[in-house]
Amino acid sequence: MSARVSRWRDLARRIIAESDRLVRESDDVLLRRAHELQWQARASVPLDRLLPDAYALVREASRRVLGKPHYEAQLIGGIGLFEGGLAEMQTGEGKTLTATLPVFLRALRGQGCHVVTVNDYLAERDCELMAPIYRLLGLTVGCVVSSSEPLTRRQAYQQDITYATSREIGFDFLRDRLKAGHELDAQHNQLCFPPTRSDDSEETVQRGHHFALIDEADSVLIDDAGTPLIIALNRAEGPAYEALLNWSRDFARHFDSGNDYVFDPSQRSIELTNRGVRRITLAAKPPQLATFESEKLYVHVEQALRGLLAFQRGRDYVVTEDQEIAIVDEGTGRILDGRKWQAGLHQAIEAKEHVPITDETKEAARITVQTFFRRYDYLAGMTGTALPAAKELHRTYSLQVTVIPTNRRCIRKGLPTRVFVSQQTKRDALIHEVVRLHAAGRAILIGTPSVDASEALGSLLGKRSLECRILNALFDEQEAEIVAEAGQPGRITIATNMAGRGTDIHLHEQVRACGGLHVIATELHSNRRIDRQLIGRAARQGDPGSYQLWLSLEDELFRSIAAAQWQSYRKSARPDSSGELPESWLRVFRRIQKSIERRERQHRKQLLKQERTRELSCQSMGLDPYLEVSE
Repeated sequence: MSARVSRWRDLARRIIAESDRLVRESDDVLLRRAHELQWQARASVPLDRLLPDAYALVREASRRVLGKPHYEAQLIGGIGLFEGGLAEMQTGEGKTLTATLPVFLRALRGQGCHVVTVNDYLAERDCELMAPIYRLLGLTVGCVVSSSEPLTRRQAYQQDITYATSREIGFDFLRDRLKAGHELDAQHNQLCFPPTRSDDSEETVQRGHHFALIDEADSVLIDDAGTPLIIALNRAEGPAYEALLNWSRDFARHFDSGNDYVFDPSQRSIELTNRGVRRITLAAKPPQLATFESEKLYVHVEQALRGLLAFQRGRDYVVTEDQEIAIVDEGTGRILDGRKWQAGLHQAIEAKEHVPITDETKEAARITVQTFFRRYDYLAGMTGTALPAAKELHRTYSLQVTVIPTNRRCIRKGLPTRVFVSQQTKRDALIHEVVRLHAAGRAILIGTPSVDASEALGSLLGKRSLECRILNALFDEQEAEIVAEAGQPGRITIATNMAGRGTDIHLHEQVRACGGLHVIATELHSNRRIDRQLIGRAARQGDPGSYQLWLSLEDELFRSIAAAQWQSYRKSARPDSSGELPESWLRVFRRIQKSIERRERQHRKQLLKQERTRELSCQSMGLDPYLEVSE
C-alpha cells in the first residue's frame, strides 16, 4: 500500500468516528453544521481543513437518506478524488456514492460543480438517488439531459451541483460561445459575458467551470477524446449532390485494390493511385455531375470507398427504424445521438445503405475533450480501469491515478484463454461451453465487439433452445433492466462493449452457490481497458465469479493489420483437430492491441497539439479559438 493511501486510510477512520458521533444529532443540527462549513468555505478557509467534518456530514446524511453510510474504501476514494486525483475503484465498489463526498466539499463555495456521466440515463438516475443527501445538507441539485430546454439548462447550471453527460456540458459550452457575442480575456482565456437578453433561447446557460467529477473517466477523458465536440450547420445541397454520391458509390465498387487505390485498414484511409484518378477523369458521367470539379469527384469516390471498406453496418453504425444512419460508439456499444461523420463520409454511407441523403454539414464551433476539461479549475475522476492509461491521464490532465483497495477481497477466477483459427470453430465450441455452464446453473455474461456479433451469437443460442437477452446499441433504452437481471439463475446475457457500465449486477443466492457470474469475452477490443471493464462485471464486492477469453484469427482485431500480415499468421498457425491453437497465441493478440492503443494515443496527442496551436494563433489575432471564422 502506498504512503498516500495509508494516510487516506487513517483519515477515513477519523471521519468514520466523527460520523458515528453525529448519529444522535437531529437533521436540523446536521443542516446547521453544513451551513457553518459553507460560511467557512466562502470565507476562504482551505477546503482540506474542512474535509473531515464535511465528509462526516455526508456519510451521516447518506446513512439517514439511503441507509448506506460510506464504508472505509469509499472514504479513501473520496479523499483521493478531492486531492485532484483519478481513483481506480473496482466494479461494484460504489463509485456513485463515493462521488458525493468531494462534490459536497467542492460545492460549499457556491461556484458550481459538474458531475459528469456517460449517458442521460445515468445522469438522471444518479441525480435522483444522490440529491436527497445534498438537500439534507442545504445544497441544490440540477440535471441536464439531451431533451432539456435552454431555460431548464440554465436553471440546472445555477444549482450548487449539476449532473450531466460530458456531451451535453461540452455542447452547452460551444452553444454559449456562439450565442454570447463575447469578448475574450486574452490573459485568462475566460468568457466575458454580455448583459442578459430578454429571449431565453438566446441567453447563455453555463456560469463557469469550477469543478468536474467524471464518472467512467477513462471512457470520457480517453476514449471520447479522439473525436472533437463539433457543432455543425447544415449546408443545403441539391439533387446534383445526391447524384454525385450515388455515382461515386457505384463507380467505387468497380475499383481494384492496389491498382486504383491503396487502403490502410489501421487508419481507415483511402488514397487513389494515378490509375484511379485517370479512371475517374475519363469515366462517363451523368449530366448532373458536369458542374463538379474533378477534385470533388476524387474526394467523393475516396469517401465512397471508405464507406464500403472501412465502415461496417452493425459494428460502426446501425440503420434505425427511421432509415437514418446512427453511429455506434466503439468504446461503449451505444448509439451516438446526433453525431455525424464529416467531409461527406456520412452521406457516402447513407448512399451505400440506400437511405435518404441528409445535408452535408459545416463546422460552426468545435473543441476537443482534452481542451474542454482542462478548462476546469479542479478536475477529478473515477473508473474501474484507469491504470493502463495513467501516463496519458497525468500528461494531459495532471491527474494522478491511485488504485483504491476493495472493500472486500476479490476472488475472481480466470480460466485459460482459448484461441481458434476461425470464427466458426470458436463459436461452435463456445455454444457447447455455454450449454454446459447453463446446465450447471451459472449466470453467464457474454461480451461481443459489435451489434452484428451479438445478434449472430444470439441466433446460434436460439437454435439450441437457449433463451438469451441481448444488450447492444439497438436496445440502449433497456440497458439498465437487462444488466441488473444478468445475475439471475440460468440467465444468459449478450452485451456489446459497454457491458452495463454504471449498472450493478446483483447475484441471486442460487447463482452465488454455483460459482457466481461467469463472463465470456468473445474477442479482445481495441484497448485493454474495455476488456477489463467486461471482466470486472464478475466477482464484485467479494462475490464468487470467473471469466475466460475466447479468441480467433478472424476476430475484428485483425482488421486493423495489413492483409499480408494476417495471411502470415494464418500460415504459421498449427491448430489441433478441433481447430484450436495453443494459449500462447494470446501474445499475438496483445501485440496487435498494443499497436492500436499506441496509434490512438498518438492521434489524441496530435489532436490536442493542433488545438493548442490554433488557440495561440487565434488569441494573437483576438479571435475565439473554438468558433469557425465565417467565409
